[in-house]
Amino acid sequence: MNDGPVCGGREKKTLPKTSLLRKPREYQDVYRRGKRIRGRHITIIFAANDEDESRLGISVHGVKRAVRRNRIKRLLREFFRLYRHELPAGFDIVFAVRREFAADSLSEIRDIVFNLLSSVDSHR
Repeated sequence: MNDGPVCGGREKKTLPKTSLLRKPREYQDVYRRGKRIRGRHITIIFAANDEDESRLGISVHGVKRAVRRNRIKRLLREFFRLYRHELPAGFDIVFAVRREFAADSLSEIRDIVFNLLSSVDSHR
């Protein structure tokens, strides 16, 4: 699977901009049509799109310090880049994070997200 353009003979391992929700109306559409999975300090909102791939949106509420807010967003983007093939394709997914969110590593975020997703699967 190609994660992005080839740069100098090597494949770039970045998340392409087309994999991100960029416009306010894209977020509003997910909020309006989407289903929610609520965790302690994170909510995952997802809605089907007309694409072959899923796209990511991140909303961080109440985190005052930019350093912490940006780290949370960076970790969530990296999680999505690494694990998007394990998430259902064809969805716009928004991670809405609240102030109390305390995950500081990629492994913590992976555990939180997959635990939330598995709790939904086990209730069906």
